[in-house]
Amino acid sequence: MAETMINAEIEIKVPFYDVDSMSITWHGNYAKYLEDARCALLDKIGYNYDVMLNSGYAWPLVGLKIKYISPARFNQKIRVRAMLEEYENCIKIKYIITDAETKKTIAKAETVQMAIDMNTMQSLYFSPQILLDKVRGYLEKS
Repeated sequence: MAETMINAEIEIKVPFYDVDSMSITWHGNYAKYLEDARCALLDKIGYNYDVMLNSGYAWPLVGLKIKYISPARFNQKIRVRAMLEEYENCIKIKYIITDAETKKTIAKAETVQMAIDMNTMQSLYFSPQILLDKVRGYLEKS
């Protein structure tokens, strides 16, 4: 397993349509916040979803874990940090969601994505060379 120092952080102001009747973010919306941070991370290495598909691969999510620690509320500014933990066999990203002002932890999460060859529709148990090249290229520039 290869560890990297590649990460990305986004800030979100929790919108009204993401909260329940108690003004607390509905638990399912956290997955959307993770996706936004994941896209920022993938953009950083130059391998977001459009590039993935053009390269002949799709990367469906095969694992998602979220630990809710403190609720995010309507109008609260939160930060979502995505950190690439593994890329040689799959894409494994860890996340931490914090209050933008107090830095208090709201949630921790992890996602795992696995490559699919779009020509054969077969699952791959290793990452295609293009992802390895994108990550290593980014690390060399940093």
